[in-house]
Amino acid sequence: MSGHTPGSAECPLPDAGFDCDFQRRIVAVQEYLADRPGTTGVVLHDQQTGAVWHNDHATDPTWTASTIKLAMVVDLFTRDRAGEITLTADDRALIEAMLNSSDNDAADALWYRYAGADHMSFNENFPAYGMTSLVPQKGYTEFYPYWGFQKCTPEDLDRLIHHVLTDLPEPDRSYILGEMRSVAPNQQWGVWGAGADAAPGNKNGWSEEDGGWVMNSVGFVGPGERYTLAEMNNLGGEGGYDVGRETVTHVAELLFAGRF
Repeated sequence: MSGHTPGSAECPLPDAGFDCDFQRRIVAVQEYLADRPGTTGVVLHDQQTGAVWHNDHATDPTWTASTIKLAMVVDLFTRDRAGEITLTADDRALIEAMLNSSDNDAADALWYRYAGADHMSFNENFPAYGMTSLVPQKGYTEFYPYWGFQKCTPEDLDRLIHHVLTDLPEPDRSYILGEMRSVAPNQQWGVWGAGADAAPGNKNGWSEEDGGWVMNSVGFVGPGERYTLAEMNNLGGEGGYDVGRETVTHVAELLFAGRF
């Protein structure tokens, strides 16, 4: 008689919907995060089978930092295709800067330009792309809402990257994926930890907030962008940029290194 005992060391999470190797990797991530500073919400999604793993912090509202720039790009392309706005060559250069190096000045220029008279255009549209629990926060700018003061959950980021992969028109999707796969060195961590053989792409976000640093990453991994990963590390004053970067990068490494 062959097979594995449910809950065995070989297949420790038989109800997770992932193969036994992934199940062991998920357990390794859980064990790793238990000893890391702060809290880290994680969502792993198999776009082919529909299997999803959420850890205990996947619904924690967390500062988006620059991950929201991906949602901004989706919204700008969507509005442009609908004829609501007309993106210029300058706008498209700013979009590239946001995706490539997470340029804050580019994000400011686009936000101020396209937020609308009531400043709400972006936030009114974000739920359509999966950011259903995104909430703007009062910050230190008179312009409200502002891209730099928003909170969402890892599940929001999971739905956002799923929208990019499945709902955007092919030209927009291909452009975004290409940019996420060729990010600048300051973005090559987080989901990037899956390794070159996994052909990852990501949009990262990092910031030092009043409550401490947050280090976030969302992206895709594997042939045909089969897997997506969303991570939000809220350090809560227990560490800084380097610590958070190590955490979210090693999670991707644990999940994907050697799989491809």
